[in-house]
Amino acid sequence: MKVTTYEGFVEGGQVKLTGDVHLPEKTKVYVVVPEVETRAVPLVASPRLKHPEDVKDFDKKIIETGTWGS
Repeated sequence: MKVTTYEGFVEGGQVKLTGDVHLPEKTKVYVVVPEVETRAVPLVASPRLKHPEDVKDFDKKIIETGTWGS
């Protein structure tokens, strides 16, 4: 695989190449970003049942005890 390197920058969310570089539409490119500090995104996981068959323990029952608000 032949590789050519171009320098550029990001402006308005788009990569702009410096110099007089014109690539054909649909050209496959790889972007290598040097010296950029990234922050880890915290992961907030949803709780899971250790034993999925225990889901039956969470069945809800509606019990009417009279009219509410009267």
